Amino acid sequence: MPDTFKQRILRGDRLIISGVGRVYHHNLVLMLANHGGFDGVWIDLEHSGLSINDVEIASMAARSVGMGSFVRIPPTDYALVTRCLESGINGIMAAQIFTAAQAEQFVQWAKYVPRGYRGLNAGGYDGRFGLMSAADLCRTANEETFVAIQIETQQSVEECEAIAAIDGVDLLFVGPADLSQVLGVPGQFMHPDCLAAIDKVSAACRRHGKHWGAVTPTPEHAAMAIEKGCTLISPTNDVRLINAGVQATKATFKQLFPAK
Repeated sequence: MPDTFKQRILRGDRLIISGVGRVYHHNLVLMLANHGGFDGVWIDLEHSGLSINDVEIASMAARSVGMGSFVRIPPTDYALVTRCLESGINGIMAAQIFTAAQAEQFVQWAKYVPRGYRGLNAGGYDGRFGLMSAADLCRTANEETFVAIQIETQQSVEECEAIAAIDGVDLLFVGPADLSQVLGVPGQFMHPDCLAAIDKVSAACRRHGKHWGAVTPTPEHAAMAIEKGCTLISPTNDVRLINAGVQATKATFKQLFPAK
């Protein structure tokens, strides 16, 4: 049986993922798989209005082609956490975390006893739609689904050591856009202050045996992140893919698109 997405994350395999959300369609997931090179997708429920039905279909599409999937959500709704976890995805990521206490609460929302207090309902995909016993569901869900915490606020950088130390936090994930914003250098992803924050996250993960991921807006940023130990890399998303396709088409057929 192939290793799970969580096992690959915990092992520190280099995984390439794409964000999907604003122009999501399940065929996009299948297209990424057919192009090859992508290990998974992360589904954005922070900036898009996707439904749980969309998440279920996205996770099903990813599973059908051997890709992993996880959902990013704001850490404001316990019920949304459990609905996502029942959809069939491999994990869940909290955006806009500020403190280690907030991260701890998110872990407790995502875990059954004895680690947390997630509401017990075996009727979802992870409970085999009612065919799994309560005890088996608690054990397998806690073992097989992962929790990621996004580091994109100044306070989360300051508390990244404590966040990385939390049992049940499997991955820290750097969001460079918001990180650059809160550091007062919006869009300057290679600014020394941004690099210093990434160094702090990387060191915290190394000390606590955790791995970290990041959105990597440029090849230079990706190379820097890999050099600093980043293993889960998101170089693109659906909007960037479409923009790149449009730009490539206009460049190929430049006689049809005269410069203005």
